Amino acid sequence: MEIKIHNIGDNIGPGKILLLRQPQAGLEALVVVDNMACGPAIGGVRMAPDITLDEVCRLSRAMTLKNAAAGLPYGGAKSGIIADPACSREQKEKLVRTFARMIRELTEYIPGPDMGTNEECMAWVKDEIGRAAGLPRVLGGIPLDEIGATGFGVAVSAEAAASEAGISIKGSKFAVQGFGAVGRHAAKFIGKLGAILVAVSDSKGAIQNQDGLDIDALINHKKDGSPVQTFPGGQAMDSDELVGTECDIWIPAARPDVLTENNVDQLKARLVIHGANIPATETAEQLMHKRGILNIPDFIANAGGVICAAVEFNGGTESQVMKTIEEKIRTNTLETLERSKKENLLPREAAVKMSLSRIKEAMTYRGT
Repeated sequence: MEIKIHNIGDNIGPGKILLLRQPQAGLEALVVVDNMACGPAIGGVRMAPDITLDEVCRLSRAMTLKNAAAGLPYGGAKSGIIADPACSREQKEKLVRTFARMIRELTEYIPGPDMGTNEECMAWVKDEIGRAAGLPRVLGGIPLDEIGATGFGVAVSAEAAASEAGISIKGSKFAVQGFGAVGRHAAKFIGKLGAILVAVSDSKGAIQNQDGLDIDALINHKKDGSPVQTFPGGQAMDSDELVGTECDIWIPAARPDVLTENNVDQLKARLVIHGANIPATETAEQLMHKRGILNIPDFIANAGGVICAAVEFNGGTESQVMKTIEEKIRTNTLETLERSKKENLLPREAAVKMSLSRIKEAMTYRGT
């Protein structure tokens, strides 16, 4: 297991870092509990073959900020199982159950689904240790991927920020990088607001059509297991070309650091809404700001999933989830933009300042 970390410690966290290994099951995993000032730490279990400790630390901090920004009584954490999520169901269950047993005593951490895991995985976790969020409906859960909680929140944030970016959401053109659970729902909900999807990518390629892609047909195409590049309603292109698509709104909804100083100059959009966690480097966000591209950070725009998990964990209903997501993400997007203008800060700086003020206040009520 290769471990690379930098600049992860400050007066907020991380509180705990666990490196897990169970050779008999083939398990290697990482857990970072960042901060618990607002309550027990909630955060997803990611599965990917190239996860690093640095990535999990950054993601756990994003969860701390996200939960605080959303006003949830939870701290932030993240975990990563170092494995191919496309492995057999039998192998995935073995890995997830082994992981769950190894965090049984880490009672301050509440796992949830993330990239490479889903509601079924959380059912296995709940069966092993009695705690998890994002459960299947039959177990009393509110399946966030099924209802599109995160994608819905991204759409709410886009609508709230559009006028500040000088565009109208209705009739605007948008592109989605990553057409998975978050990306396809973001496309669906933004499309319902009257925007036109002109380009989309997945791990195998990309497709574009400036006259608009049929979102429902594209979603059905992906459900059949086909890559977006084979969709007959547009022109195929390389995934790397998506960043330069002619559009008003660009939504990264896949892996971390897809926008860097090496490609951000290709962006033609006026508004970037983070559907993924940490999809842009710090330098990329600074360069976007200098070019006048409005950038709504991840822990503001994509908090729909954790809001859903929190409502579920507290016995709420699906209708409460969507109402809560709409209210919290719209409010936080507008407050971030207001702070950014008033204090002459980058949107991320304004959002971090807002969240940290809440975390630090909560820390004053905690013992040592």
